[in-house]
Amino acid sequence: MTVTGLRTELHRAELPRPWGPDVPANHVVACELTLADGSVGTGFSWTPKIGATAARALLDGEIADLVAGLPAHPELVWDHLWSSLREAGGGGLTTIALAAVDIALWDLRALRAGLGLADLLGRRRDTVPVYGSGVNRHYTLPELLRQAARWTGYPAVKIKVGRDDDVERVAAVRQAIGPGTLLMVDANQRWNLPQARRAIAALEPYGLHWVEEPLPADDIDGLARLRGLVDVPIAVGESNYTVYEFRDLLAAGACDIVQPNVVRVGGITPLLRIAELARAYSVPTYPHLLPELSGQLALALPLPCMVEDVEDASFTALGLLAASPVELGPGGLKARDHLGHGIRFQPIGGHR
Repeated sequence: MTVTGLRTELHRAELPRPWGPDVPANHVVACELTLADGSVGTGFSWTPKIGATAARALLDGEIADLVAGLPAHPELVWDHLWSSLREAGGGGLTTIALAAVDIALWDLRALRAGLGLADLLGRRRDTVPVYGSGVNRHYTLPELLRQAARWTGYPAVKIKVGRDDDVERVAAVRQAIGPGTLLMVDANQRWNLPQARRAIAALEPYGLHWVEEPLPADDIDGLARLRGLVDVPIAVGESNYTVYEFRDLLAAGACDIVQPNVVRVGGITPLLRIAELARAYSVPTYPHLLPELSGQLALALPLPCMVEDVEDASFTALGLLAASPVELGPGGLKARDHLGHGIRFQPIGGHR
């Protein structure tokens, strides 16, 4: 069965809890892929801030022409499109746009098999732990502590760092959540190597489960050196875009956890390849954000992991979906009964 059509819609979803004055909304390019028999699969691209209109233009232009007439085979199509698009860059906008097609093709594959996505991929577990997460560096300490209180019952909590008062904030959150809850911190690439060493040493007494993106994502040598100097596990990957980047991180011994974002790496096909590569290094894959899809993948990943639930930022919380394909909360993530990946976007309405 071959691809005969591609259609996109751009959604702008206002965040109930803005990620800062410069990130009041998330942007989703919903994509419908039609096959010769009339069947339709749903995919999407996503950006918090920059690139949604460019990704949509790439989908409506070059990608629509490139995918027309191709067989509905996710891996074959992915390799063909990535090779064809590399002139515009090996990762970034190209992979963000490509993800919409790949996710739609996996949806179609599962629909045609009469299965949900997790079962199509080979479900390894029925439930995945969920950690509470917030884009909260701009929060005052009282606001941060109120957010931590809303995560009561979650097995783990992650907060942002990279401020002068990190020690005070991390200490306060640790006290608020208690010693039995895992605590992770995310620096979002804000430190250099000396800063990261000092910061991690100062925060280590509060029992960090991992520190995320302590250095720029492409500073592989620096990450490997840092990992050798500290005892706190290093998590990276949300800002890496290709299997080759993850290969280099793993081969350099630069991380303890990889966190590919299913859209930024180009879809389900490359995320599965990254997970298998990471397994060869005994490194688990914790998918980044987008829990309605990432959670279904987590049910089938080779090594145990957790799913990230950024407060009020899931597609369901943003009002983009008629119904969520997953149950998500302190008790973990479970897939609901559905075929395909079950992500069906609402009509544009007020989201444009």
